[in-house]
Amino acid sequence: MTAATWPPPAEATRTCAAGERARRDVSRGIYDESLTPHAVPKAGRRRPVRDRQRVLVVVVTWNRRSLLAESLRALMRQSVPPDGIVVVDNASTDGTGDLLREQFHNIDTVTATRNIGGAGGFALGVDRALELGCDAIWLLDDDTVAEPTALQALLEASVAYPAGRPVLVASRVVWTDGRDHPMNTPRAKPGARATERRAAASVGCLPIRSASFVSVLVEAETVRKKGLPMADYFLWNDDFEFTTRLIRGRRALYCPSSVVVHRTATFGSTDADPGERFFYEVRNKVWLFGRSGGLNPVEKAVYAASTLRRWARTVARSDDRATLRLALRRGLAAGVRSAPRPTAEIMASATGAGANGAGDDG
Repeated sequence: MTAATWPPPAEATRTCAAGERARRDVSRGIYDESLTPHAVPKAGRRRPVRDRQRVLVVVVTWNRRSLLAESLRALMRQSVPPDGIVVVDNASTDGTGDLLREQFHNIDTVTATRNIGGAGGFALGVDRALELGCDAIWLLDDDTVAEPTALQALLEASVAYPAGRPVLVASRVVWTDGRDHPMNTPRAKPGARATERRAAASVGCLPIRSASFVSVLVEAETVRKKGLPMADYFLWNDDFEFTTRLIRGRRALYCPSSVVVHRTATFGSTDADPGERFFYEVRNKVWLFGRSGGLNPVEKAVYAASTLRRWARTVARSDDRATLRLALRRGLAAGVRSAPRPTAEIMASATGAGANGAGDDG
């Protein structure tokens, strides 16, 4: 196969059936109303993208060579192409490095010497994007396949939003069959005022309080001010912590006309049995509620109560409750007795370099 070219052609050439069905759902006003009691209204005529931002994409990968290739080719088919792509290879052993060198050699690659998890990978990637210089960073997982107009829709919503540029805009995430993916439904903003809901509705969006790294466009300047993702989270809740930290005191949008397909192996929610990895869920939530500045005290109480209910459901539905109970105890102990190590320290241990102008969560 020939190497992919960069920059990509401006025209989108192909779309997948799942995403096409999802986009038709959006156009007919079919949305996941569990996000908010108010259905997402249809937007009026979208303004064309103006005040063009310099957008860099960050994709983190570990041993998913084929999925990564599909994800990158989808990025090269965007109707509004990004200005560059940064791929963080988290010490893959499946030939990912060869793929990037042979087929995507014009893409900026950061190779970690060891796997520092999705959290560490996104910290490395965001740091590299800031070093290269950009106005916005589009964060995606390596199993995310973006529909051709995904970035265009995010930018249009950001530019057209009448209440000032939002700090981030998140995509609608569907599974391979076009259903909304329950694992990646954004958290609605509790208590959003009517004026804020109307402003979001005017561009076909909803106000949100957090977002997933599966597909979210974030404002680079705010990242410089508020810091990188917390690398020591390693797995889970790093996107929750990072996006709530960015959003606090600002506004953020869920944009259902920006559609991406999350190609997970199964269709499931966050209640799925995580096995021993439940440790990371518990420890990181304790860190988040106890140490992060992303949520105010009332929000921490609300989300903590929701978390406890979800943990109870997860344990109750598990076929191996003993493993989950042990992970729960270990996670609680680690969360209470320790604090996240500095992100710059973890980045340096994996690459030999520190952060470029953005520190940890203050």
